[in-house]
Formats: sequence, C-alpha cells, structure tokens
Amino acid sequence: QVQLVESGGGLVQAGGSLRLSCAASESIFSGNPMGWYRQPPGKQREFVAAITSRGITNYADSVKGRFTISRDNAKNTVYLQMNSLKPEDTAVYYCNTILRSARADWGQGTQVTVSS
Repeated sequence: QVQLVESGGGLVQAGGSLRLSCAASESIFSGNPMGWYRQPPGKQREFVAAITSRGITNYADSVKGRFTISRDNAKNTVYLQMNSLKPEDTAVYYCNTILRSARADWGQGTQVTVSS
C-alpha cells in the first residue's frame, strides 16, 4: 500500500523556522522526483519545491531563498526546511511525487501556521 506520511508542522511566529518530514513508501519514492505542495486556507493546492533522485532542486518563486528541500534515499524520506516564515506560508503541506502518472493518493498533510 502506497503511503505518504507528513509531519513536523506547527504554530510558529513570523521569522521562525520549521522542518517538515515526509515518509514515503518505497514504491513511490525510489527513483522518483519528489515534491512538497501546500494548500492555503480557501485556496487551491500549489507547488512549493521539488527534488530529483539525484538531488537537483526547484522552488516556487515565493519560497526561493527561504525553503530548502532535501531527501534521504536510504530512508525514503523527503524534508522541507522552512526559514524566515511569513504569515502567507500558512497552509497544509503535502508531499508526493511530481510525476502525475505515478502520483499516490494524497496523505493527511501537516498544518503550518505562521502568526504575525
């Protein structure tokens, strides 16, 4: 059974940091580019960052310079280090492969709330 389990969210003041983790089943993680997405309140889910199996990264303009995506291929885990958080970063954060053809059902996500 393919699973994605996100964790690490919480309530933080503006300017603070959080580190999110996503544990994935090997079937979806191994060899696939992985991404973080977020869904702000009342809005559509949006792309945040992606990383290939070899570590090449890509970021949404809104998070460049503040967020860092990484992965541990031995643990089938992808991380998102979030620094200099802003209230507009408030959202539920999800991970999944960025390959639509291989995408698994979305997990529960992890809530990130940034207070001003």
